[in-house]
Amino acid sequence: MPFNFSVLRQRRAALMALACALPLGACAPFASGRAAARRRVLLTDGDVRIDVIVDGEGPTVVLLPSSQRDSEDFDDLAARLAAAGFKVLRPQPRGMGASSGPMSHLSLHALAADVAATVRQLGGGRAVLVGHAYGHFVARVTDLDHPGLVRGVVVAGGAARTFPPGMAQALAVASDPAQPRDARLGGLRTAFFAPGNDPTPWLEGWHPELRETYRRAGSIPPKEAWWPVSHSPILDLQGAEDPWRPPATRNELKDVLGDKVTVQVVPRASHALIPEQPETVARAIAGWISTLPR
Repeated sequence: MPFNFSVLRQRRAALMALACALPLGACAPFASGRAAARRRVLLTDGDVRIDVIVDGEGPTVVLLPSSQRDSEDFDDLAARLAAAGFKVLRPQPRGMGASSGPMSHLSLHALAADVAATVRQLGGGRAVLVGHAYGHFVARVTDLDHPGLVRGVVVAGGAARTFPPGMAQALAVASDPAQPRDARLGGLRTAFFAPGNDPTPWLEGWHPELRETYRRAGSIPPKEAWWPVSHSPILDLQGAEDPWRPPATRNELKDVLGDKVTVQVVPRASHALIPEQPETVARAIAGWISTLPR
């Protein structure tokens, strides 16, 4: 059954019931012990302030959100990974939460530097990076610029190398609060949520005022500089019904990087992927991390 986002009590109950099912370590109740230790830390790195949500203890996983969205999207996933024995860090992108820093010439290099500072200061100097959609741009450039800090990269809901027609337009409608509600829901169903999965929570949580800033940042450096390069192993986690990643493109990253890439397809998921199937995504990430060298 698709995950029901709208009922908070059911979500909390599911977290408690399913935390024990993850493939790492012994079971501990979600509401007690290390997994319950959620806190926020404001880091300083030169003239940059990085607002980081911290869950759990253990090997470090950093979660990086998609375009125009912040790391609050990862509440369920962070709780599941923390219950599985990980320290989960969620740095808010610049301009979101309490994160701040120069925005006029923002680039993927600058966003990667924020991730690197987070890993150095809170992550023990080494981490697995999970980048959802646009967040995987940041994760991959962090691997490019700071390879010694990265154990592995999870590309979660990464689009095809060339965006399929119509997807950028659907994103523009879905993320614009000035558009009619029905049009936005249509955009969310077209570009983000598989049939049967509830898109309504994603009517909220957008930062459209940052759209152009992050669009420009996503082109610096150009994709050709980082897309075909990786110092670290990659888990390419794809929604089975993601129109941004048509079936014909399933192996395009693996075809370039070979055995560095593991492809895994998540059923009943589209581009949103993580809020659609949080349990499956958590299992996939935790299981793949267990195969990595320390």
